[in-house]
Amino acid sequence: MTTARYAALLLPSANRVYAAASTDLLAAELEILASAAGAEIVDPRVERIADVAYVTFTVDDLDDRTVAYLANASALYALFRFEAGALHPVPAPRLDRLDDDLVTIQKYAGKTNEQFTRLLLNVTVAASGAAGQMLDRPLRVLDPVCGRGSTLNQALLYGYHAAGIDVDTADVEAYATFVRTYLPRKRLKHTVAFGPVRRDRKVVARRLEATIGLTREAFKAGDVRELDVVAADTRRCGEFFRRGSFDVVVGDLPYGVQHGSRSAGGDLQRGPLDLLRTAVPAWTAMLRPGGTIGLSWNTHVAAREEAAGVLADHGLEVLDDGAWTRLRHRVDQSIDRDVLVARRAPRPRA
Repeated sequence: MTTARYAALLLPSANRVYAAASTDLLAAELEILASAAGAEIVDPRVERIADVAYVTFTVDDLDDRTVAYLANASALYALFRFEAGALHPVPAPRLDRLDDDLVTIQKYAGKTNEQFTRLLLNVTVAASGAAGQMLDRPLRVLDPVCGRGSTLNQALLYGYHAAGIDVDTADVEAYATFVRTYLPRKRLKHTVAFGPVRRDRKVVARRLEATIGLTREAFKAGDVRELDVVAADTRRCGEFFRRGSFDVVVGDLPYGVQHGSRSAGGDLQRGPLDLLRTAVPAWTAMLRPGGTIGLSWNTHVAAREEAAGVLADHGLEVLDDGAWTRLRHRVDQSIDRDVLVARRAPRPRA
């Protein structure tokens, strides 16, 4: 194949601090997505062309499928190929199956940047055994600390099935209100229910369940996407979701304020390491063989080596070299965010 050089123009970001980090993040994300498509990006770097920042890279001439992977990079606005000293646009349609206001319309304090939410899901899927099917089938995504649903909405935007669990009932209720408002307003054919989960005549959780048709025709034919969200301790996810049924587990851990489980004494856990030590076994059990866990957290409250050690201690293979180590970035003065992706062993061949 012919080697060619490309330039990726960055999507504008309203967040000034994240925009400053997005060039380096895009370079790493493009490497990871290209690898998932079976390609290898060489010499990714930030260049200014006509005083505009681009991420440029060299690769064996891109086929349509590899472009379809790269098109989903979180900060990619447009893709160009260098030809005869000029930039020629490369069509790069995204995977999105629904309108992008699904991920942008919600506004609330503490909401994760939409570009980062997309990046976290992208790199987790790209490392999984389902990476080769990222564009082809509705993957199953679990967010074990789902809050008000940012990751769930990004999964639905891709046409994936989305499930979540969070200890904060108020957040789940707020998300249920959003879903029950958004789906009718967008005239998406759907079913939705939100109510208590009872066992032995006791309420043990609250649950939001929805089925969504990407089109009217698809809904009528029974081709729907499932949304399933539970207000409960994340360590109890095995009570509500089928073990071994998810391609990826993706979570943006809260930054040292509160987390998704309580200690044996009932106190809310505040350190991500405490949460990981108690919850990773339950999360791992949710994964299919070859599935991946992708987590982000504040390194000011837990070092990368410690977090990686917890995942490795539970039998997961931590991806800890190359582009996987270049996803750390500053959020604000008190938050320095990093990403860890770890893989469950694939099923042994017969």
